[in-house]
Amino acid sequence: MSEMKVFCVGFQKTSTTSLGLALDFLGYKVCGYNPFRGFAGKGDFDLKSFENLVYELSEQYNAFKDTPWPLFYKEMDEKYPESKFILVVRDTDKWFLSALKDFKSTENAIHHYIYGVSYPEGNENIFKKRYEEHNNDVIKYFEHRPNDFLCLNLEAGEVNWENICNFLGKAIPNKQWPHANTAQRKKIKTFFRRLKGFIVKIYNK
Repeated sequence: MSEMKVFCVGFQKTSTTSLGLALDFLGYKVCGYNPFRGFAGKGDFDLKSFENLVYELSEQYNAFKDTPWPLFYKEMDEKYPESKFILVVRDTDKWFLSALKDFKSTENAIHHYIYGVSYPEGNENIFKKRYEEHNNDVIKYFEHRPNDFLCLNLEAGEVNWENICNFLGKAIPNKQWPHANTAQRKKIKTFFRRLKGFIVKIYNK
């Protein structure tokens, strides 16, 4: 029997950070976007290396969230048939505004791979269409497998300990749900990211 893994298959900006923190608290070893940051640059996108890293990391962790994991739900389902899949959905307009706020017109090769364009600014309809298509495809794919698949609505308050733990067969913690990306925390993360970039720039002079 394969190890039971948990794949969060909602696109970025669907509470992926909070889910990762929750799964970590529940004892899972969580893999997110960080190992893939090197693929986001303006150079040629090496799809083969990208996919190889996905499969390599899938063996090292037992929970997954954020880009690029939602793109590989079929492959991961085939490779790890005992796994659980969680899709968090939210209002399309709110999702896009959140993506626009974070990514604006910044070139990103992984975004180009996902959406066919590199950034959300000026590409609203393209981003929204891809987001909705993904959610619909995932729901259809798992429509007859309620034991393996959980769909939660972020705006309806469904992303919480009770729903997640009941689905995964875990005890519900006596702990507040981790709301990770509050405005204040985003400001702090942005400050330290810019500070790190400044230090690296000075060091390389």
